Amino acid sequence: MSATNTSRYTAVAIALHWAIAILILFMIWLGWNMDDNESRYQLHKSIGISILILSVARVLWRLMNPPPPLPADMKPLEKKASHWVHMGLYILMIAMPLLGWALVSTSEFRVPTVLFGAISWPNLPFLDGLRGNDIVHAILGTLHSKGAWVIIGLLVLHVAGAIKHEFAGEEGVLKRMIPGLFGSTAPPQPPARGFLVAFGGSALLFALIAAAPLISRSTGNATVPVPPASEGETQAAAPAAIAPNWVVDYDASEISFSGVHEGNDFTGTFKDWSADVAFYPDDLAKSAVLVTVPTGTAATPKKLYNDSLRAPEWFDVKNHPSATVRLSDFAKTDTGYTATATLQLKQRSVSTPLAFTLDINGDVATLNGEATFDRKELDLGQTSDPNAQWVKDAVTVTVTGQATRK
Repeated sequence: MSATNTSRYTAVAIALHWAIAILILFMIWLGWNMDDNESRYQLHKSIGISILILSVARVLWRLMNPPPPLPADMKPLEKKASHWVHMGLYILMIAMPLLGWALVSTSEFRVPTVLFGAISWPNLPFLDGLRGNDIVHAILGTLHSKGAWVIIGLLVLHVAGAIKHEFAGEEGVLKRMIPGLFGSTAPPQPPARGFLVAFGGSALLFALIAAAPLISRSTGNATVPVPPASEGETQAAAPAAIAPNWVVDYDASEISFSGVHEGNDFTGTFKDWSADVAFYPDDLAKSAVLVTVPTGTAATPKKLYNDSLRAPEWFDVKNHPSATVRLSDFAKTDTGYTATATLQLKQRSVSTPLAFTLDINGDVATLNGEATFDRKELDLGQTSDPNAQWVKDAVTVTVTGQATRK
């Protein structure tokens, strides 16, 4: 192997090269092993966006820090082949995540993207009008799928070329990209420049896109006119106001919900709600309770669930910012009380029994109650999961709290 006077790649270029390569290889495996696994599907999207951002930094870095020239003893045809393989990889490193992003943005399944379970990531806004368009979605899916095979082919050529030039008696290239392997015998790295531009630019791009859901959420908190009921759906009448005779202690009270997702139990609470309580133990027929819940305050330990609950096919917070529950038809039982809980949500009205216990000590009452609703009847998650494959239909609402008699 002849001596070389060419420089190695910069340390930043080497780090980005291997980080992106490892992520791409893992993505290829993940793409073949994520069917019917939402956690892996979310991870696939998370790594795809990571590759996109790192690739932007890699391109910017390359523009400001040109790579060392190819070995002088390489044949002209091999130099051209190497150049076009590199260009193809760079194009696909950016195009594949963009295609995946577009694929998600046009899917009729409105499953949010949450990067690594922590950062909400928006859909491509200019594709909103194409959501649910089967033809466009199929084209994007085909391009994304076939592109994966192209990148596999280019990776094979890239690795084969590097190995060939390292062990075929020519001036090798591996020593310029493998970090720290050749130590002092390797040619020096060129002085690096443009770190702030490359990484600052990619970080700014990431921050601007990641901020979009927050901006949309803040502007979406404004009052939005409720659209008219669609065909086959009745507009639920607003519940009548009541005159309360109890004051709820919200610090000692809670409304929570629970269900099953992918075979695992999940729970959540509503961080904000209000209740007008008119309850007369000696005159149950006169009793009534009206609870108002801002649906956007639903919170679970998992961000994906929180973003999903705010989405149009679930609570549709933008168009239906609140839900109401009216308790009526109170009756005493051997173990406590029952009432009919009528939930009005997204122009739907569903009634179900609420069983509760009530301990009244002087003027302080302590309540524990539970009711089960069917999300199918409430039109929740019926686009992405109408057959309850992922989320069970039954959702249990639990109420605990204290109130003081006026």
